[in-house]
Amino acid sequence: MKILVVDDDRRIVKTTCDILKIKGHEPIAAYSGEEGVEKVKTDPPDCVLMDIKMTGISGIEALKQMKKIIPLLPVVLVSAYATDDLMEEAKHSGAYAVLSKPLNFPMILSFLSLLRKEESILVVDDDPEFCKTLKDILTLRGFHVETESEPQKVLGHLEKNYELAVVLLDLKLGAVNGVEVLKEVRAKYPTKPVVLMTGYRHEMRDSIEEAHKIGVYTCLYKPFEMDDLFRLIEEIRIEKLQNLLAAA
Repeated sequence: MKILVVDDDRRIVKTTCDILKIKGHEPIAAYSGEEGVEKVKTDPPDCVLMDIKMTGISGIEALKQMKKIIPLLPVVLVSAYATDDLMEEAKHSGAYAVLSKPLNFPMILSFLSLLRKEESILVVDDDPEFCKTLKDILTLRGFHVETESEPQKVLGHLEKNYELAVVLLDLKLGAVNGVEVLKEVRAKYPTKPVVLMTGYRHEMRDSIEEAHKIGVYTCLYKPFEMDDLFRLIEEIRIEKLQNLLAAA
C-alpha cells in the first residue's frame, strides 16, 4: 500500500518509512501539513499517518483539507499528548483514530493489513435473480461475495469464513422469517454486522422492530439504491478499523 507519513521530525519520518518499506509498503515522506496536503493532491495515498502538532498548519487542519480532496481517505493521527478534546476534534474531522507516540508498529501493520484486505459479503436471499444481480454489482466494486438461499446453511458460511465483513439477510425466506436466522447468528457471533433487506416494510413491521431489539445493524428496504448499500458497507468497514485502532 502507498502510505503517506507526515511529521516535522525527520527522524520519525525516516524510521516510520523504513519500517513500512521493509514490510512491503510504499512510504511517501512529507515534513509539514502543507506538504502532506500537496502530496494527497499530486500522488494520492491509500492511507495517511500524520502527527498532530507540527510547524505550519496542524495535523487536524491538514486532515480537513485532505478530506476535501479525498473524502474517504483513511487518516490516522499521532500525538504525544492526546487529550480528550483533541481526540474529539480529530474524530469529528474524520480521523480514524488518534494514536500515542511512540507508535505501536505491530498494531499499525495489522491495521494496514485489514485496510488492504478484500472484504467478503454474504447475501442471503431466496430470489436467485436478486442474488446474482447483487453479487455481480458488488464483485465489480471489488468485494468477494457468497450467496445462500437456504437459511439453515447461513451459520456454515460464517464457520468457514469468520472474517465475513457483513451479512445481507432477506427478512422473508420462503416459510422462514429472517429474524430467526438473525437470532442464530447473534447467539454464535454477537458482533457480526447483519443488515436486513425486505420489500415488505409494513407487513414485516413487527419483525423489523424485533430485529432491532436483537441487534441488527440496520434494515434496507427494497428496491434500495446501491449507493446507499455501498455507503453502509463503508461505514461498517470504518467502524471495524477504528475498533482495531482503539484497542491499541
